[in-house]
Amino acid sequence: MAVVIAGCGDLGTEVGLRFASLGHRVIGLRRSAAKLPAEIEGQAVDLSAEVPKLPAEATIVVIAMSPDERSVEGYRSAYVESVLRVAEAIREDCAAPPRVLYVSSTAVYGVDDGSWVDETTLAQPTSPTAVVLLEAEETLLKLIPEAVILRLGGIYGPGRTREIDRVRQGIATISSEPEFSSRIHRDDAAAAVIHLMTRQDWPESVYIGVDDHPVDRREVVEFLARSLDLPAPEVTNNSSSGQGSHGKRCRNNKLRETGFVFSYPSYREGYTAVLDGAGVRHA
Repeated sequence: MAVVIAGCGDLGTEVGLRFASLGHRVIGLRRSAAKLPAEIEGQAVDLSAEVPKLPAEATIVVIAMSPDERSVEGYRSAYVESVLRVAEAIREDCAAPPRVLYVSSTAVYGVDDGSWVDETTLAQPTSPTAVVLLEAEETLLKLIPEAVILRLGGIYGPGRTREIDRVRQGIATISSEPEFSSRIHRDDAAAAVIHLMTRQDWPESVYIGVDDHPVDRREVVEFLARSLDLPAPEVTNNSSSGQGSHGKRCRNNKLRETGFVFSYPSYREGYTAVLDGAGVRHA
């Protein structure tokens, strides 16, 4: 069995390494294939402009792209164009239809009043880049209707230390208003991809990938300050996520119901591991 990972950044590489550890042949598609670990067969390809060559025996294809720039053009190039190229390669090269999973984002839910979101919530993105993310999902499902969409919350983990660094530097602030968010550790995100792609029952179309504990940002920042033996940051009237925005709280019940078990069920376990130096971020 061959597994193809389209987009081998940090998350895609972790997914590839885990598939390889299970004994699968793994092919990783990225511009700089030489950066991939030896366990992953690299194919240098620009998926925004080139159609990759896939092995005929590919049975799983994971699309886990990330943009070069945080603009509408950057998102369209990374997400929509890559979906078109990978779907074309699947049609041309694969002997039988593979399972396909596309890594998307909970940003497609435009909710910002702090309310709860699940897979039944209508995706109505409010930011221009989130609109492109939803377009990429819809494009893939038109071409491959049985594809699976995994909408991840904010990914954190090894090397993803922006919030920690701000607390260490004394420049983190806390809003007096609630700012809810849902996150997932990189390792749990990778494990969720493998779980959905290898379970006996065919997955449903859309899953939300977040941990068990949507949380006000203030709670996270105060936890990090205590863990670092630093004073709690200043409370201000300014929201880090935009004036009047209270974020959203995402439910993971549907993913949990498949039997998935989190290694880091909340930010506490996850950030403790990050602070202890567990794991590495892949180039």
